[in-house]
Amino acid sequence: MAQLGFDFEVQPRRLTKVTPARLATFDDCPRRYRLSYLDRPVPQRTGPWAHSTLGAVVHNALRALFDLPAERRTPARAAALVTEHWKDGGFLDAEQAAEYRERARGWVAGYVDQHDVSADPVGLERWVSASVSTDEGPPSLIVEGRADRIDDRDDELVIVDYKTGRREPDEDEARGAQALAMYAVAAARTLHKPCHRVELHHVPTGTVAAAEHTAQSLRRQLGRAGETAAELRTATDTLAESGDADELFPARTGRRCAWCDFRPSCTEGQRAAPAARSWELLAP
Repeated sequence: MAQLGFDFEVQPRRLTKVTPARLATFDDCPRRYRLSYLDRPVPQRTGPWAHSTLGAVVHNALRALFDLPAERRTPARAAALVTEHWKDGGFLDAEQAAEYRERARGWVAGYVDQHDVSADPVGLERWVSASVSTDEGPPSLIVEGRADRIDDRDDELVIVDYKTGRREPDEDEARGAQALAMYAVAAARTLHKPCHRVELHHVPTGTVAAAEHTAQSLRRQLGRAGETAAELRTATDTLAESGDADELFPARTGRRCAWCDFRPSCTEGQRAAPAARSWELLAP
C-alpha cells in the first residue's frame, strides 16, 4: 500500500486501535458503544433477533462451503450446510423458523449455482490489521477487523462481504462502506498484496455490488475513521478520569431504538420507540 503513503515502520507514541464494528456503533449511538464495550458487567440485553440469526447462518454455511475441496462446493451441499448450521433464535415459532430455513437453503444454493466458487479464498473470516496514518504524519491508528472473505484475483486482493438484508446493495453503498475500505487497507498490509476492489454479495438475489478504491478514496475513509476514533478516545479517557458517563456517551435516539440490543438497559431508548418483535426485521 505504498501508494497511500502509509509508513508502517514508524511507530507513534500512542496508537488507537479501532474496528469497523466499534466505529459504526459509536457513530450510531455513543450510549450503545459504552454499554457494549465499556460497562462491566455487561448490562441486560434483549434476546436474539431472527434477522441476525438468519444472517449468521448464511455466513457460517458459506464459510464451511469454502473449507471444502472445490469439487464438493455444489448447490446441494451448500443447502445442506444451511441446515447443519441452522438455529431458531428470534423467530416467532418453529413454523416461521422452518420457512426461513428453506429460504436460506435456496439463497445459498442459488448463490453457488450463479457464481464461480471453485477458487480457494486467501482468507475466510480472516482477521487483518494495519498501523496507518490518517494525515501526513506518523501512524495514529491500528485498523483491524474480520473480513468475510478475501479473494486473490490476478495477484490483487478483493474484499467480499456477504449481505442477507431486504435491500440489494449498489455500487455507491460498496464504495461508501467504511468497513470494506478498512478491510482493504488492513488486508494489503497483512497479506502483502495490493487491495482496491471491494464487493457486497447479496446472497438472496446473487447480486454483486462492487467498487474500485483509489489511494485517495481509501485515505478519505481512513480520515473519517480517524475523526470518529479521536472522539471515541477522548470520551473513553475522560470517563476513566471519572467523567459523567451519560454526558460523554449520550443516547442517540430514533426508530432504531425499537430493535436495539441494549433497549432493556436504556430508558431513553425505551421512550423513543416501542419495542420491536424479534422477527420484525425479516424480509417479507
